[in-house]
Amino acid sequence: MALRTSVVTTFQPEQVIQPIYTGGDVALDRDGRILATCLGDEAVLTDLKTGRTLARVEGDGEVLTALAITPSASHLVLCSRSLSMHIYSLQPSEDDPATRSPTLLRTLKPHSTPVITIAIDGSGTLLGTGGADGLIKVCDIRRGFVTHTLRAHNGVVSALHFFESITSEPTSEKSSKRKKKRRNDSGADGDAMDGLVRGDTALSRFRLASGSEDGKIRIWDLSKRKSIATLDSHVSVVRAFDYSPLLHALVSASRDKTAIIWDAGTWNARRVIPIIESVEAVGFLNHSASIFTGGESGRLRIWDSRTGRELTEEQPAGGEGDEIIRVLQNSDSHFLLTVHADQSLLLRSTSGVLEDVSLSSSLEPLPLVRRISGTHDEIIDLAYVAPDRSLLALATNSESIRLVSLSIQHLEPSSSSSGTFFGADVALLQGHEDIIICLDVDTTGCWLATGSKDNTARLWKVDHSRSSYEHYTTFTGHAESLGAISLAQQTPSSNPNPLAHPPDFLLTGSQDKTIKRWNIGRPLKTKQSGNEAESTHRAQYTRKAHDKDINAISINHNNTLFASASQDRTVKIWSVEEGEVQGVLRGHRRGVWSVKFAPKETPPISGDSTGPASTRNGVVLTGSGDKTVKIWSLSDYSCLRTLEGHTNSVLKVLWMPLPTSEATASHPKRPVQIASAGGDGLVKIWDAHNGELACTLDNHTDRIWALTVDPCTRTLVSGGGDSVVTFWKDTTSSTIAATAAAFTQRVEQEQQLMNFVHAGNYREAIVSSLTLHYPARLLSLFQGVVDRNPPEEGSRSGLKAVDEVLVHLSDEQLLELLRRLRDWNTNVRTAAVAQRILNVVVRSYPAERLAGLRRRGLKEVIDGLRAYTERHYKRMAELMDESFLVEYTLREMEEVGNVDGEGGLGEVAMAQ
Repeated sequence: MALRTSVVTTFQPEQVIQPIYTGGDVALDRDGRILATCLGDEAVLTDLKTGRTLARVEGDGEVLTALAITPSASHLVLCSRSLSMHIYSLQPSEDDPATRSPTLLRTLKPHSTPVITIAIDGSGTLLGTGGADGLIKVCDIRRGFVTHTLRAHNGVVSALHFFESITSEPTSEKSSKRKKKRRNDSGADGDAMDGLVRGDTALSRFRLASGSEDGKIRIWDLSKRKSIATLDSHVSVVRAFDYSPLLHALVSASRDKTAIIWDAGTWNARRVIPIIESVEAVGFLNHSASIFTGGESGRLRIWDSRTGRELTEEQPAGGEGDEIIRVLQNSDSHFLLTVHADQSLLLRSTSGVLEDVSLSSSLEPLPLVRRISGTHDEIIDLAYVAPDRSLLALATNSESIRLVSLSIQHLEPSSSSSGTFFGADVALLQGHEDIIICLDVDTTGCWLATGSKDNTARLWKVDHSRSSYEHYTTFTGHAESLGAISLAQQTPSSNPNPLAHPPDFLLTGSQDKTIKRWNIGRPLKTKQSGNEAESTHRAQYTRKAHDKDINAISINHNNTLFASASQDRTVKIWSVEEGEVQGVLRGHRRGVWSVKFAPKETPPISGDSTGPASTRNGVVLTGSGDKTVKIWSLSDYSCLRTLEGHTNSVLKVLWMPLPTSEATASHPKRPVQIASAGGDGLVKIWDAHNGELACTLDNHTDRIWALTVDPCTRTLVSGGGDSVVTFWKDTTSSTIAATAAAFTQRVEQEQQLMNFVHAGNYREAIVSSLTLHYPARLLSLFQGVVDRNPPEEGSRSGLKAVDEVLVHLSDEQLLELLRRLRDWNTNVRTAAVAQRILNVVVRSYPAERLAGLRRRGLKEVIDGLRAYTERHYKRMAELMDESFLVEYTLREMEEVGNVDGEGGLGEVAMAQ
């Protein structure tokens, strides 16, 4: 039997690209696989190989000030502004072994001021914290107690580093016995220092280096609990340390623009290396004699620690946001992870960089392997790129366009620094000098146009198959920033080689209230910009279009008309060739943010009070700051429909891809739909024919600026001010199929249940009703049993077969039955049935069996049964009392009637 099913539009978040880092500490495990980052008051664990989020650890509501992870990734330590330090155990999740399940072990308050810096030793046992109070505390991570309290500096402790110094001091038998006795006497502290002795002639000593904002460095002997050296050559904040067992030396870096190599035996300075920039990170590269530095210029540089010579070639200084604030090294995987001020993380390969380096040669800058965006900031616009739509272009409130991979690949076990994954940064398109506001992609996906606050538009050629992403040309001529841009439409079938043939023209709209058309052919002139020559174009025409800023431009499918939307509350329709106004759409009460032409072959759309409108000239969709979406006919430039539902400005609108499949009984044809995104953080899907809301999508916490759709899969992509990109999968077909299958299954189950009742198979009927949650069928069955006249002899319920079923129920079935009895007991009409069956249950099961159901919610069920049962018994008692009065009254009336009857007969006899 065919089922008639209505179309219920549904979308589900299929993939989400979320921020993982917004500033603060960053840490890596020993394998270089798990990356721990700060995200406000949360910590995020990410798999560097797959990009998958392994865990999100919620903090205490205060911003994190420090973070660390043990080398084996067994524990995570978080410190926040609340002065609390939380230690978590990280274990594989039971549901998904690939993820981590954080468990809070303990919470400490090590300092009276916020923790500024944190360090963990190589064994993952000792945890050092430095605060603004100048104190250093060393804790045992696993046992959770403080082993050392070091009164270190007068100011803020800015850097900590554990290391193991090895000297060739002979150890006598007596001194060994004394040391062993001290370890035994020290109890737990001695356990934390286990394994320091490495033979008769080699003494392994745990050291802790600490640096302060006053430039002083202290070296602490943890076994003696005292400072063994004070180094005061720096004159500014000490930011980083590293120790080299090969050189038996310690390197320190400071914001005084120097790095110093210290002899770990005498603690004298071997060499002072002038870096000529404020240094934030330093370390020995791959256990060699070379060191790396990173600082305010954003350059990662390599130096020879023995000569002080810079090995890398001269590099240009980075711009604003490129400052390196941390560098993490993984020598086994041969990569460096640099953390920048713009919340981006760059992985650079160190494999083979020090081979064949002569005294006179220089190294090229370390090759960039991968770029990781900690956060995409506020997403202003986005679009699918590449012919197969395997890339996503993001305009992220910056001067660059980020290309993000949408390919889902199953990577082979390899280095964490190789491979791509969903959401991975593929390329960064740089060239604009100010924030990019708008972008557009042609229908082939090979050409990307961008408009910026630097008053220019740029065209980029995207050849993803060759990993080539080139700037093609620049369009200069507007007097103010660009707010709208649109490329000419072209289909892949009409242009088999789109990379060799860019779109014919480009339209731009600006805050200078003008619209310009640019023909994209050969550049007309070349100008010099810095060290590079840029090709530019001259506008074919310029039109004064609106009285206020232009927010959006849309071109129709055959490149004959375009529409411009402005803050002056109007939308104008223009001819592409002449640039003349064809019509004006008036009706919005506030500025219009978005405009879109309907796709080709859109069926007629009826208006609110009229019949189908002519689509010969097309239909236009607009979204405005007045919280409405409007559909306009281009035949008479009238408004067909006004859609209301958003609680804030409608910032983006688009037409959903037209349905291509034929309608069937189980899969009816979908109507023409439109999508809108607003400042309320919601995406809404509308039926264009009747103006009804089909569904609302909610996964953002801030306004949604950007919205696009895949024409093949109908996947919606939304991006907003919360730095989140959500991919909404159209699940309408699967929902319709699942609904139809569930309906069919329910009909079959009901028929089967009726067959059980008809056949007298009460066991299957009762068990099926309880399992399938059919309370009405179960009540009807029990009602028939209770009303049986006469009841079967010896049966409590009225039928022995039912008594037998009720005695052998499982715990789940028994609890479900009691819940149903509780519900029936609340109604006077069904209370008698509930009481009868409850009587059977209570008399059939021992108290121990019923008491065992307390943990599953039996107490709430019993409380509900007791409350209404007491009410029923009270009502029955009142009825009994009233019945006595009725009986007394009737008896008295009968006696009075008898007396009157006798007197009446006597009078009749006397009368005769």
